[in-house]
Amino acid sequence: MDTNKTSLSNQGSSKQPRKVLVVDDELFNRELLEDLLVPWGYEVTLAENGRQALDEVARNPPDVILLDIMMPGLDGFAVAKSLKEDEATEGIPVVMVTALKAVEDRVKALEAGANDFLSKPVDKAELQATLTSQMKVKQYHDLMKNYQATLEAEVARRTRELQQTLGKLKQASLDTIMRLARAAEYKDEDTGSHILRMSSYCAAVTRHMGLGEAVAQWILYAAPMHDVGKIGIPDNILLKPGSLDPDEWEIMKTHTTIGGRILSGAKAGYLKLAEIIALTHHEKWDGSGYPHGYKGKEIPLVGRIAAISDVFDALTSKRPYKEAFSIDKSFGIIREGRGTHFDPAVVDAFFEVEPEILEIRRKYSEESSGTLGDMFVYTLPSEED
Repeated sequence: MDTNKTSLSNQGSSKQPRKVLVVDDELFNRELLEDLLVPWGYEVTLAENGRQALDEVARNPPDVILLDIMMPGLDGFAVAKSLKEDEATEGIPVVMVTALKAVEDRVKALEAGANDFLSKPVDKAELQATLTSQMKVKQYHDLMKNYQATLEAEVARRTRELQQTLGKLKQASLDTIMRLARAAEYKDEDTGSHILRMSSYCAAVTRHMGLGEAVAQWILYAAPMHDVGKIGIPDNILLKPGSLDPDEWEIMKTHTTIGGRILSGAKAGYLKLAEIIALTHHEKWDGSGYPHGYKGKEIPLVGRIAAISDVFDALTSKRPYKEAFSIDKSFGIIREGRGTHFDPAVVDAFFEVEPEILEIRRKYSEESSGTLGDMFVYTLPSEED
């Protein structure tokens, strides 16, 4: 009994038949190979030229290709090269079946991507051994390809899960911070709308000054904590309806340094930024501000942006000690402060986005439905941004 033939026959009885494409311009050669392969359990497809072979591979990819070299039109070299350059077919073993004996021809075939050779006339035992070997090559290639695809899918799934979890943690962290900021404002404001408006003004100005969307988002989330230090200011000072006396004013000014201490030592980037804003949003361009009396560009840019945003919203809002000013009057005060209270470049950027400023004012007015949830329009940038 022919044990090789029996073994192949048993393999051929599996649910997934092994497919061989025979490519040869000679009918006799095609039929000869077909007659050998079918009894061994192979599913055989025939092609009489290179173009037909490529079409057949695209339609019904085989496990192994037995490819003649000398054919009219697309020869075996061209067909092999085309198959190996295509990611979808590069893993299909190509066995050159040829009468060519010259070394240079075999080298050319290898360069084109041939996996093995069979000489014409084809030896039956050699054909069996070659097909068995190349089928294993194809099986291994498919196994690795499927494993890689499965691994990539699993990595993508795990990455999505981690991103979702990280997003939820960031959301919870930011929500807690926003509520802390609102708690600090609660005694001083009728609602928390001030922090929504003020931080949105900051982001609009930052964006217009060309600092990039990532920086604008950082400031959007950091600016609400600018007055967190007011938690440490006594109510009789914070809510006093009239003017503060000099001693009370000195106590009020400490909300900047209290805020800085509350936020100091944080590792998160937006909390570090919030510390800077808390400390410097009352500094003035001419050096007359507090708590340090910084002047000009000694004041961090985020502090200069927060200053104009905070003042504009304070001017246009009702306070225990004053009524809200009109938009026109508030704009006039901002213009008068250009070069004294405020950085001229920041003032210019503020008025260049005036339509956006007014839209933010309208959106987060005391009567509007703006909420803390509206702050989470953007994705918090990563620490590397």
